[in-house]
Amino acid sequence: MSPFAVPLWAELLAAGLGGVQGALLAAEHRHQRIDLLGVLVIGLLVALGGSLLRDVVLNQPPVVIWANWYLLVAAAGALVGMAVQPLLSRVVWPLVILDAIVMGMFGAIGASKALFLGVGPVGAVVVGVIGAIGGGILRDVALNMPFSFLQVSTLYAVAAGAGVTVLVVLDAVAVPILIAGFVCIAVTTAVRIAAVLFDWTFPEQISFLRARQA
Repeated sequence: MSPFAVPLWAELLAAGLGGVQGALLAAEHRHQRIDLLGVLVIGLLVALGGSLLRDVVLNQPPVVIWANWYLLVAAAGALVGMAVQPLLSRVVWPLVILDAIVMGMFGAIGASKALFLGVGPVGAVVVGVIGAIGGGILRDVALNMPFSFLQVSTLYAVAAGAGVTVLVVLDAVAVPILIAGFVCIAVTTAVRIAAVLFDWTFPEQISFLRARQA
């Protein structure tokens, strides 16, 4: 079991970056006529959704509700995202990289908290993945979109799972959890970016069935 809880600064940094990312993503859906309040709400969902679902699964009081700083930092991040969106509207890679980093951070935080509470390795991986993709799930619900991690995409959940699994393995061999967390973020980011760059995907179900029948 990891010897200490997740540092506050790490969670607040993840919340702030998540708010930026959420606002940038919401601004891309202009066809849905999302107003400024809507962009702020989407930013909050992306920033806090993973932490909220993680704490629910762990049967813990949702820290994003009980501590004031999370909402304030996430809202500030969303406002920053709205401010810089016009500058990044035609640039794809900064958003992909930010998405990967945020996902890795929430995955590392979720798995670390699960290990600290005594959850087993497999359960910690599940909790970490939930933390990593939870904000995206709530974002898709709010935008009335198919869940991105269930669609043919560039290994969204796989990247999170790879990073979280590495963290759990490193923790099991007594690597300090802070170092394991940084490695988790690096692995998640690398897998996600490589998947986008080289268009790595799982085969679609229909294509897979047709290939087997052939």
